[in-house]
Amino acid sequence: MALAFDDIAALFASRGGARYGGERVTQTAHALQAAWLAERSGADGELITAALLHDLGHLLHEWGGTPTARGIDDRHQFGALPFLRGLFGARVLDAIRWHVDAKRYLCATRPGYQAALSPDSRRSLVLQGGVFSPAQARAFVARPHAREALRLRLWDDQAKIDALPTPGMDHYLGIAARCRLGRAQRWA
Repeated sequence: MALAFDDIAALFASRGGARYGGERVTQTAHALQAAWLAERSGADGELITAALLHDLGHLLHEWGGTPTARGIDDRHQFGALPFLRGLFGARVLDAIRWHVDAKRYLCATRPGYQAALSPDSRRSLVLQGGVFSPAQARAFVARPHAREALRLRLWDDQAKIDALPTPGMDHYLGIAARCRLGRAQRWA
């Protein structure tokens, strides 16, 4: 089953005002900040779209509040994929799918990365399987679109600034609309 494109805006409108985990920003603010960071870094439309939608799975479940504080991994990285599959291609979907594993990879390979994670991200890391072993890290980086997931993860980590001004949802949904299946074109 796929979401209609307009359902994405409706989800953010109805559920995006909830807090993003244990952070000081809302789900919508986090999504907009991640997309803005992607755009500022020169990412193309598909990666900007992945950044905007990477945590859409949080808006689709009914766990409420901060599931990680109750020991729950909501597996949000997979939750939205069945709905987005009819709208976007593999590059967008894989970046979303692998952004949690990208955190596990970065913890294993980048000194100081784990210590710099927010408290909620450190808590979710444990629930999500912990730091990758060297073999898991090698397997991850060999996956299709792993590099895109790593870029997305770094924007995700930074997108937690209270009251950071960004362009609005319409701006980023416009970029996403140009990346839809059947209408795909790169945004430079």
